[in-house]
Amino acid sequence: MAKPDVAPRRRTAVNTLIFSVGTGLSRVAGLIREIVAASYFGTSGAASAFTLAFQIPNLIRALVADAALSSAFVPVFSELLEEKKKREAYQLAAALAGLLLVGLTLITIAFILLAPVIIPPFTGDEFTPALEDLCVGLSQVLFPIVILLGLTGLAVGILNVHDHFTIPAIAPLVWNIVIIAGLVGLAPLFEGDNQLYAYALGVVAGTLVQLLMMLPALRRIGFPIGTIRLPRRDDVRVKRVLLLMLPVSVGLGLININLLLNSTIGLLVSPQVPRAVDAAFRIYMLPQGMFSVAVATVLFPQLSRLATRKDYVGMQATIGVGLRQIALLLIPAGAAMLVLSDPMVRLVYQRGEFDAESTRLTAEALFWFSFSLPFSGFVLMLTRGFFALQRPWVPTTLAVGSLAINAIGSYLLSGPMGIGGIVLGTTISNVALVLAEAVMLRRALGGFQTGETLTTIAQVLVGAALLALVAYGVWWAVDDVLGRSLIGQVLSVGLALIAGSAAYAAVVLGLKIPEARQIVELFAGRLRRGS
Repeated sequence: MAKPDVAPRRRTAVNTLIFSVGTGLSRVAGLIREIVAASYFGTSGAASAFTLAFQIPNLIRALVADAALSSAFVPVFSELLEEKKKREAYQLAAALAGLLLVGLTLITIAFILLAPVIIPPFTGDEFTPALEDLCVGLSQVLFPIVILLGLTGLAVGILNVHDHFTIPAIAPLVWNIVIIAGLVGLAPLFEGDNQLYAYALGVVAGTLVQLLMMLPALRRIGFPIGTIRLPRRDDVRVKRVLLLMLPVSVGLGLININLLLNSTIGLLVSPQVPRAVDAAFRIYMLPQGMFSVAVATVLFPQLSRLATRKDYVGMQATIGVGLRQIALLLIPAGAAMLVLSDPMVRLVYQRGEFDAESTRLTAEALFWFSFSLPFSGFVLMLTRGFFALQRPWVPTTLAVGSLAINAIGSYLLSGPMGIGGIVLGTTISNVALVLAEAVMLRRALGGFQTGETLTTIAQVLVGAALLALVAYGVWWAVDDVLGRSLIGQVLSVGLALIAGSAAYAAVVLGLKIPEARQIVELFAGRLRRGS
């Protein structure tokens, strides 16, 4: 088999690095946003009302816009560009933009009018009438973001197919900064729990800024922004995207239904649980966004091009590389979360209204989330393989089964285990989904370097075990000495992570894992060019 060209491989690696750094910065900004919000609202019932209010438009966004549209649009758009039909590709994008603008505006108006009827079934008996009214009001303020996110998702898809990843990577960073500014700047205008409206207005403003950032990048690639229009009734390509989008929407929407289910089940345990699970989820998503989302996002257009050419051997190799890169980065991240869940949560959140009990609840959720981290990354990569093949019903059908496992598992385990049982149910469902998707995709492609991938995972587990031992040992040794001041906590957690990472790097480089060497070579090459 011919060896792949070095230039495309290097370009992919550089794009992944750019996306990882940009996403990493945005996740850090997201954590800072959570720290600021936690200092205002803690894990109070009002904070849980905001969490639920945010999850409702997020669910609709996933069902009809943003990532769902991008996942269905990218393979068709890539196919047209591969066939040298740039004009038709841009006409497709313009028609979809018009359809999104009109369709999502109508859905938004309907939701705002019907929110007092839609929201109460999700709040349960634990919410007081005042909290229920707050949740309704917040959801009405937040819901217009589905329009903005729908258009942003389409813009990101266009840019990614053209191998433009920088603006899509840094836009969420700006989104978080605007939200923080909105919360801090507008909160004094409101009293008590109504300060959450400042948070909601910040989210809307940040989402608008994020969309506006895409426009100059679209102009630079020659996309005619002014040609947005409604599609013709006989537009076959638009219908094709919508048909592909249906199962993708359902599959991605199930992720948000999972979160909503966890929040609803959490209310049966305590009104504080939804906010604690959400706070833990934010830390969990930091490595997820930096690594697995970056790898899957950068490789998806490449997979779509390979699928158009029916180069299934190339797809096998690309998916195999993606899975090994995710394992190399997320398994050790999960190990670090496992042993440092309590000090991480204390460092990030414990101040203001976020007290020791909030830390205990959130750390317990993070502990169980850590087991799920690599499996969530594998799901992202495997699902992109099906999307590239334009077979989205396969992962969607499997995701329905995963949702059932999550609902039953979380409900049954929430009784004996509390918040930990809710998260463990989600972890079990993710493991089941990975196994099912791997079997089905292997059949579709004839494999994806399974033996090599399993060998890498086994080697990574050895390094991750050492990381966990070293990281916890260092933290335990220095925690009392450095104390629980902010600086002391930063130093103790930071030293633990640095020592654990060094031990892990020594193992994976010593075992000569190819993906680890590639990362070192990439950084070394960029440093040499910079010197």
